[in-house]
Amino acid sequence: MPRARKGNALRKGGQRRGGGARSSAQADSGSSEDEAASEARSTTSDCASLLSTAAEDCLGGEAVDEQSQQENLEEKLKDYVDCLTDKSAKTRQGALESLRLALASRLLPDFLLERSLTLADALEKCLKKGKGEEQALAAAVLGLLCVQLGPGPKGEELFHSLQPLLISVLSDSTASPTARLHCASALGLGCYVAATDIQDLVSCLACLEGVFSWSCGTSGSAASLVPASLHGLLCAALQAWALLLTICPSTHISHIVDRQLPRLPQLLSSESVNLRIAAGEAIALLFELARDLEEDFIYEDMEALCGSLRTLATDSNKYRAKIDRRRQRSIFRAVLHFVENNELLRDIFGLGPVLVLDAAALKACKISRFEKHLYNAAAFKARTKARSRARDKRADIL
Repeated sequence: MPRARKGNALRKGGQRRGGGARSSAQADSGSSEDEAASEARSTTSDCASLLSTAAEDCLGGEAVDEQSQQENLEEKLKDYVDCLTDKSAKTRQGALESLRLALASRLLPDFLLERSLTLADALEKCLKKGKGEEQALAAAVLGLLCVQLGPGPKGEELFHSLQPLLISVLSDSTASPTARLHCASALGLGCYVAATDIQDLVSCLACLEGVFSWSCGTSGSAASLVPASLHGLLCAALQAWALLLTICPSTHISHIVDRQLPRLPQLLSSESVNLRIAAGEAIALLFELARDLEEDFIYEDMEALCGSLRTLATDSNKYRAKIDRRRQRSIFRAVLHFVENNELLRDIFGLGPVLVLDAAALKACKISRFEKHLYNAAAFKARTKARSRARDKRADIL
């Protein structure tokens, strides 16, 4: 985007809000998060979206070749990177949103490698000085940037430099829940992709664990007292924590299992379906990791846990949304099956090895279409007779 066009876009945005001078005064005095978010969406619409641009290029057919598309894309990205240091919060947020869309839709490792230091400095300033929506967008861009750079030296350097800042925002209870949510996701994603030091992994796990552990009190009612505004944050922290557990050394796993397995079931009573699902998946992961360490691992409160999982796997409460009930039942059936049915229990009860049927055996077990038709017809006839007897007035006399 040429400089002149960018200035025109900013002036147009100022006119829509009632004059450029008043808009500048509002930005300098510090507007609310809702106003900043609205301005960010306005700027994103002014700056041509990379996704829509790519679509227009495709519709253009042979008019624009692939090389021209790439050059056009890089020019826009350069403008967005330059806008990250603009004085206007609206401009910065619009640039962050455009970068987020670009990094989520295209692989641009070469372009980003040349500007990794510039981007790191700009994102650091946005995380430090920005508020609410700007911090959230900066964290989201940072997570995608770590993925784009990969596990090489540049990705490791980027994550190592910004990890303390992500932990600081995530641990700040006065920060915006949306910003903390995206910091949790970026921390888990960046550590999973780029961290090579075990201490970085341990510190990330501890920070994420501290975010959701406070909601697991000593009683089952603790999770129900969590404000709805924090449900997304707890869910993101729990999912990022579970992701990092998959690369955690076995020397740390046993302590984590002993500490968290008694606590996590309390999140199963949360009002948020996403938080309940995240807790169930984390519990299944802990069981898998524990059984990898100890073949004879036995959870003391197994009966109560299976009861809770079974309730969620058959939940039919009408006050829950139908799509939420369906998704919850599907996931918790799998979690319950994993927790209950394993080779250890088969050995304890002398059930022998797990029965595995080949394709021929499965085909032999199936009934033919004609047999299925006869069965359905007989069941329909029996059901009709039973209902007819119940509807007969003479049944009242008997």
